[in-house]
Amino acid sequence: MQNNYLLESSSSISINKEIDKIIKDANFLNATKSVYDLSEVLLDDVLEDLDTYSFLSDKKVIIINNLDSISTEQFKDSIEHLYRYLDNPSSDNLLFICSSKFNNTLKFTKELKKRMTFIEITTDPIKFTKEALKDYKIDKNLFNYISEKCLGDINKIENECNKLKNYKLVEKEILKSDIDLVVTERLGDSTDLTFQFNRCLAERNTKKALEKYYELLNYNIEPLSILGLLASQIRIIYQVKVLEKRRMNANEIATTLGEKNSYRVKKTMELTRYYTEDELLKLMIRLSDIDLKIKTTDTDPNLLIELFILENKM
Repeated sequence: MQNNYLLESSSSISINKEIDKIIKDANFLNATKSVYDLSEVLLDDVLEDLDTYSFLSDKKVIIINNLDSISTEQFKDSIEHLYRYLDNPSSDNLLFICSSKFNNTLKFTKELKKRMTFIEITTDPIKFTKEALKDYKIDKNLFNYISEKCLGDINKIENECNKLKNYKLVEKEILKSDIDLVVTERLGDSTDLTFQFNRCLAERNTKKALEKYYELLNYNIEPLSILGLLASQIRIIYQVKVLEKRRMNANEIATTLGEKNSYRVKKTMELTRYYTEDELLKLMIRLSDIDLKIKTTDTDPNLLIELFILENKM
């Protein structure tokens, strides 16, 4: 396992920082570095690099991206070659295989984890924002505001923080009005929007909830699918609330629920205080009833969901 690392993170920035840290700790700062994208080059090219000596330096750093883009059946010999290298690696090489998410159901992934040091990197977006703006005067509540606008995306947060720092380079003070002017709000996927929809419902903000519902419709998502997403979010809130009672923290809850990142769990934990367990169970029943009515009657699905939002008796 020594000198062979399997890195997983949804943030390329976090992966690069971990690589830099390991390179420094392993005393590979003067090593030559090669980065391979296996969606563009062959694994055999990487293996040749691993098996040969470097003319420019005694040490080499080799980084592999998109390993999951290759077929383990089609390149079976190359995969076996990789296993043999990992079983008897060179001390002059530092190898990193990186992915946003490894498929743990594959035998290939399991074999790699047996032979390499696996590191799952989780980055708190609030702490990251705070660190990125540490040299600027800014209200502490605005760190969360920036993170919210970027939907906790670390790569997006870094880009927007750099824009803010350049914009206020002279004053060295960042205000909410600066954030509203400079930070481009990231449009989330349907799951992100459904979470925002759920927050509006939890806060009894009917007007905003309707706005979020119409945004979801603009994604060309059918009302029945939106209903399914909403029911899924309510179910997660219920599960998180139950696990909170067991005094589990966000990371423990994320692991229990099979969530790759604790960020979504942390955001869900912000909503649990709005509900009792009984209210959440009743909500799930109501949504199930609406689902059944949509599937078995000619009632307009939009009307049923809009009525659900307007009633909002939670």
